[in-house]
Amino acid sequence: MGQPQAHERIQYIVEGGHRLSGTITPSGNKNAALPIVAAALLTDQRVELRNVPRIRDIEALVELIQSVGAEARWLGRNELEIRAANLRPADLDPDLCARIRASILLAGPMLARCGEIRLPPPGGDVIGRRRVDTHFLALEQLGAKITVDDAYHFTAEKLTGADVFLDEPSVTATENALCAAVYAEGTTILRNCASEPHVQDLAHFLNAMGASIEGIGSNVMTIHGGAKLGGTTHTIGTDHIEVGSLIGLAAVTKSEITIKDAGVEHLRATLMGFERLGIRCEIRGNDLHIPADQEMRVQDDFGGHIPIISDQPWPAFPADTMSIAIVTATQCEGVVMMFEKMFESRMFFVDKLIAMGARIVLCDPHRAIVAGPSKMRGARLESPDIRAGMAMLIAAMCAEGTSTINNAQQIERGYERIDERLNAMGAKITRVPARV
Repeated sequence: MGQPQAHERIQYIVEGGHRLSGTITPSGNKNAALPIVAAALLTDQRVELRNVPRIRDIEALVELIQSVGAEARWLGRNELEIRAANLRPADLDPDLCARIRASILLAGPMLARCGEIRLPPPGGDVIGRRRVDTHFLALEQLGAKITVDDAYHFTAEKLTGADVFLDEPSVTATENALCAAVYAEGTTILRNCASEPHVQDLAHFLNAMGASIEGIGSNVMTIHGGAKLGGTTHTIGTDHIEVGSLIGLAAVTKSEITIKDAGVEHLRATLMGFERLGIRCEIRGNDLHIPADQEMRVQDDFGGHIPIISDQPWPAFPADTMSIAIVTATQCEGVVMMFEKMFESRMFFVDKLIAMGARIVLCDPHRAIVAGPSKMRGARLESPDIRAGMAMLIAAMCAEGTSTINNAQQIERGYERIDERLNAMGAKITRVPARV
């Protein structure tokens, strides 16, 4: 597969019923790579990034940073060089911004370096309201002024450290605040901040550039700002969401696979969630082994009560793994309630699973009851977002017959060459241009 074109529409034709086997290495963490690419604008020195996932969202963000004067070139398949020596506060392309939510991550770095950025409303997945108020709150307390018309206009004559309490532990707001705070004069205390692995990865990257951030991995970080940042070489960590997707895929296809360099230190809540569905994994050093023919029986709560799998901010079960857990539960014996707390539209894809034969009752926008196991049939599907698209691909791979997944370019926004990599393990996925 060559590099996806910006507006290329893709179909996956999936022949179900095939077992996988072998070893697979997950990609670099998409949600770490995006803020780190943006944060590379904080220095005029050369930055080299390794293990960067070559996916649509990254390609779009690279185009965006090039549009404001940064030099960026691929040194290899997953190695990216960035040098932002001649950064300018140019207007960002609305079409590019509409393609990815991550365009909002340029607010902090551009404000720090140029004192100004005009940002068209960001795009991305349609999984519910994704507010930007927390970004505004944090950046305003650090000295930014924000006006809103048909775009968000951020200006700052000077950034100054502050004691900032975020009104929600937003991942991208935390990342924007970190990037602004390392440039601000004085000390910033960032409270109620996100602490996901990708936030930790960004903080370690900033420290490698010369920043001073304490409390990484907690929900209170202290940033001693004002130090001049320099170039560095940094390797992006493993994508724990892709690891969760591969666990679910192995289970429903009754496959034995090994996930190499799985980043097991970040998988506790993920493994606990799958254990509730009767799926157990073996940790072998930093690799994860999923045996074939799992028990796949839902573990009831004490007293025989129906268990609940719910997502919450880190270190709880990740919101981005919820779609994967739902489709996995359709193949498990028993009943489980899935409680999606973060986004009010993420569960609406379950009607496609129901059409394939899944027994799911959608209680409301946040809760669904899944009873299994269900015999799934091939169907014609449409991917509404990255994670639901991957869930549909997993459903198609365990279904009887052939499925067609339209809008599959959504999946490729978050999973690098997923068709090639799964086909190498025994899947039957054909990637074709969609018919207009």
